[in-house]
Amino acid sequence: MTSRSGAQIRIGARLRAARLSQKMTIDAVAEATGLTKGFISRLERDAASPSVASLVAVCEAIGLRVGALFDPPETAVVRAGEGRPISFGAEGADERLLTPGTQQQLEVIHTRLEGGGHGGIELYTLDCETEFVYVVAGDLQLVLQEETLTLGPGDAMTFPGRTPHTWHNHSATLPCEVVWVLSPAP
Repeated sequence: MTSRSGAQIRIGARLRAARLSQKMTIDAVAEATGLTKGFISRLERDAASPSVASLVAVCEAIGLRVGALFDPPETAVVRAGEGRPISFGAEGADERLLTPGTQQQLEVIHTRLEGGGHGGIELYTLDCETEFVYVVAGDLQLVLQEETLTLGPGDAMTFPGRTPHTWHNHSATLPCEVVWVLSPAP
């Protein structure tokens, strides 16, 4: 598509992302809209110029507002040390949210643990599908129901978000720094 100023507007990636978020195939969109699979594919690659009617039909099929195709991308910058302080009940920890509260696809948390800091004595779960932890510095002991793992700098682990777990700084004196990613945001 072309804007009034003559600049090329790329909507294909947004259409594809919306279709995939709905777990729809190109076949399903084609069937729902009466358009061909080839046209839908070209549209998602910005290789076709749709009519207003076909664009509206595709957007309706994938559950996307037509106007959302032209909204500027949402961006958010969080400078070092400026994340919003949060607390999940950890002790000896400074936890900061690095993603905006409006972000629903994922939540990123930066945690600095004092020596002996921990996520609580009891195992807990979070209401998300996937949890990821990356150790920036120090050693983190991750306690799951049936095993305890020690992760060092550069180590990462991914596990189902509803897995009962807790964690603590493996050192009684040295700090530990980790980044957590939760998806979707709880």
